[in-house]
Amino acid sequence: MSSPNPKQPERSAPPGRPSTPSLSEVFRSVPVSGRGWLRRLFAFAGPGYLVSVGYMDPGNWGTDIAGGAQFGYALLWVILLSNLMAMLLQTLCVRLGLATGRDLAQACRDYYKRPVAVALWLLCEIAIVACDLAEVVGSAVALNLLFHIPLLWGVLITGLDVLLLLGAMSFGFRKIEAVVVTLVFTVGICFAMQTFLAHPAWPQVAAGFVPSIPGPQAFVIALGILGATVMPHNLYLHSALVQTRASRQTPAGITEAIKFNTIDTIVALGAAFFVNAAILVVASAVFHTRGYTHVSELQEAHKLLTPLLGAPVAATAFAVALLASGQSSTITGTLAGQIVMEGFLNIRIRPWLRRIITRSLAIIPAMVLFSFTGGRDTVALLVMSQVVLSLQLSFAIFPLMMFTSDRRLMGEFVNPPALKIAGYATCLLIASLNAYYLYTSIGPLWLGVVAAAMIGFAVWVRYFYREGPAAA
Repeated sequence: MSSPNPKQPERSAPPGRPSTPSLSEVFRSVPVSGRGWLRRLFAFAGPGYLVSVGYMDPGNWGTDIAGGAQFGYALLWVILLSNLMAMLLQTLCVRLGLATGRDLAQACRDYYKRPVAVALWLLCEIAIVACDLAEVVGSAVALNLLFHIPLLWGVLITGLDVLLLLGAMSFGFRKIEAVVVTLVFTVGICFAMQTFLAHPAWPQVAAGFVPSIPGPQAFVIALGILGATVMPHNLYLHSALVQTRASRQTPAGITEAIKFNTIDTIVALGAAFFVNAAILVVASAVFHTRGYTHVSELQEAHKLLTPLLGAPVAATAFAVALLASGQSSTITGTLAGQIVMEGFLNIRIRPWLRRIITRSLAIIPAMVLFSFTGGRDTVALLVMSQVVLSLQLSFAIFPLMMFTSDRRLMGEFVNPPALKIAGYATCLLIASLNAYYLYTSIGPLWLGVVAAAMIGFAVWVRYFYREGPAAA
């Protein structure tokens, strides 16, 4: 990947903030003035919970159910490690958005040459489509389980969620946050109930936090868990959402905003960890311990819950939580798609049109898959969609680390040495895991071809590409 290129006049860092902010319709629309620490903390709270949706969406369900059913509690440590890495990276997004007034997509457009920015945009769009596909599949299956709606019709109905977003946006951004928090709370309550009914073996649960990889398939699922937890588009999303607060644009005001948003992030993602872990714990306690090690469909998991737990409410709670998870994810996916397109390309289109484009790119593949498979192997489909997300991660986290470690861009809010070490260690770990996965799945020859193509692209951009005035 090409490094930031501040030497070119048209790409140099502007001294002020962008003339057109992220999510301009809700930019600095939430007041944060007020007396008392708790009241101000509540005013800043919200962006972290919107981001936390991505940590319990249908993609997580697929990886957690597969991991719990096949390997018991053995991959709980992967969920914990992924969540800790996510906390670190999301707090870096907070710092970038508040210190520079730019989201991650805008920063990439401003500091990379145009071919690099376009390449990063395309990769991010692939990640959004993969995530959106998981949301479509999860929501369609939930509608089928609750209301017996055919899967193909359920896929089409999910396209109407744009009305939910547009309706909430007209009442203010806090209304969107309230809707999402309610859906997240619903998911949490449902899985708390299922965990209680499942009676997991708590000593074995504790042993699951000791690192181990039981086999090659466990590695694929672990990589899927990583992609389902540390989602690329969430990094772009969070760096924009923190700018919805009307905080003071002074060093003291930015410091306060970073502090409160960091607390919001840690609390929200901490709650998401328990929900994420509960899905795997329930799958392990209900399926793995009873010999159902290959649960390949969400419908099958739903069907098995009632006889295995002895409570019909468990299956209903599973379907309700799946629907709440899918619908909350579509809201944040909408916002992420808007931020990515506007930030990378500086193209602004109406949110409903952007949503139709994004949703169509997920609905069409989902309808094709359901037509050919009849709704079978949904868990495997969700796992692979999350592996795709993991493969995209490096193209978001390395720029994030570069920008937040650049004193010229961040000023006094630049990453301290300890944060740089932890951040780059996380980036290298994720990149190494993805490289190993590609090595084992496509072989050294094709991995070398991919690496050579990336190096060739970087050399061309760095030494031969010349931008004209129109590219600035």
